[in-house]
Amino acid sequence: TLGFAKGGTTGEPVQLPELPMHRPDGSPNHNNVATYAALTGKIVNIDDAYHAKDFDFSGTKRFDETTGYRSQSFLTVPLCNHLGDVVGVLQLINRKNPITGAVEVFGTDLVPLIEALGSQAAMALTNQQLILEQRNLFDAFINLMAGAIDAKSPYTGGHCLRVPALTEMLAAAACRVTDGPFASFDLNDDQWYELRVAGGLHDVGKVTTPVHIMDKATKLEKICDRIEEIRARHEVLRRDAEVAYWRGRVEGGDEKELAATCAARIAEIDEQFLFLRQVNFGTEFTPDASVDRIKTIAAQNWGLEGELKPLLLEDEVMNLSIRRGTLNTEDRKIINDHIVLTIQMLDALPFPKLLKNVSEIAGGHHEKMDGTGYPKGLKRHEMSIPARMMGIADIFEALTAADRPYKKPKPLSESIAIMARMKQDSHVDPDLFDLFLSSGVYRDYAEKFLQPEQIDAVDITQYLAPNFNPKGA
Repeated sequence: TLGFAKGGTTGEPVQLPELPMHRPDGSPNHNNVATYAALTGKIVNIDDAYHAKDFDFSGTKRFDETTGYRSQSFLTVPLCNHLGDVVGVLQLINRKNPITGAVEVFGTDLVPLIEALGSQAAMALTNQQLILEQRNLFDAFINLMAGAIDAKSPYTGGHCLRVPALTEMLAAAACRVTDGPFASFDLNDDQWYELRVAGGLHDVGKVTTPVHIMDKATKLEKICDRIEEIRARHEVLRRDAEVAYWRGRVEGGDEKELAATCAARIAEIDEQFLFLRQVNFGTEFTPDASVDRIKTIAAQNWGLEGELKPLLLEDEVMNLSIRRGTLNTEDRKIINDHIVLTIQMLDALPFPKLLKNVSEIAGGHHEKMDGTGYPKGLKRHEMSIPARMMGIADIFEALTAADRPYKKPKPLSESIAIMARMKQDSHVDPDLFDLFLSSGVYRDYAEKFLQPEQIDAVDITQYLAPNFNPKGA
């Protein structure tokens, strides 16, 4: 009758004060009729609140003074779920006679009906709580998986947080635009949740990737960096040079000539090892000349217990000869397989209808628009827009990440230039990349996640121009 409604579908926040279930001393609060019903599980039927002696209705009276209402008859019913737990209280005020409109007492004829209604309300409330608890459990599971990856590889844990964040930033930009290719793009609440879940699980397959490959900081690293084994062999060569010097002295050789020969040999050994150690870092491209020198060094021998052994093993030569980065062909295949395992793991989960696209979105971030990506070789039209968004986010995060053990973080301008070339080569969605730039998402992300020294000036107009030439980028 007052048109007074809060919460629920009204959109109006509930600003009424909470009812304390217990007093400051810990004793149950039986003064309030609602808390009494909740604590005892008993129905309370009051003819007139203004004449009630067992409960405090001062708040009700203040409400009446403010609104001009007259609260009279009260029926308060505890809502019990199937386990017998009280999950809420249903309170009805002022039963009206359907004929005269006069306020009446809630008679015994009406109480069973209200009890039945209360049971239905308790069931509905319990179902809502169960749904919320299940979502909270699933969200906790996602965080648990990210935490497991983080514990296994700290930089991958950061990656699993930043890629979803950037994907959502790009999705929000697409939702905001009112013209162009994304004018009709929008996400409802369920689709936003689906995108967040896909982002959180997009690299879940990495839990199976060996740490020595996931975090391969140098070319020779496995469980440990094998450059130390090569160092030990060079120390043996140094020892052999010094032994040759002293043997020559004993045999009456010329001291100065022997010393010069020894010093030259040690200098050669030291320079040779420094070269191998530098190549091992994998931070620079390894040219043909360096590969040839590695093979020449490998042809040398060192002695152990009277047996001559090659200075570099075949596997060491192969790894040191990696042209870019630290991963060899086998390592890269294992790394790439993480997305296959991600898809397999997600496909094995019985996702509800509102999350049916999680596997497609999460599993497509290594695909390319021309079909040369992996693992399925999908083309642009075969991928959803959110999956293409995650592909851009994954690449940009990898280029700019400052926590990788095997590379230096690239500045903003260089990262954008690289991605512009990828756009031109049909590796990333051109419309989404243009939106990534024109909306300023790249800058917003940089200010939030990049180191200050990485954020330099970027002229995006050249990359948005129709005649953009990537070779000039």
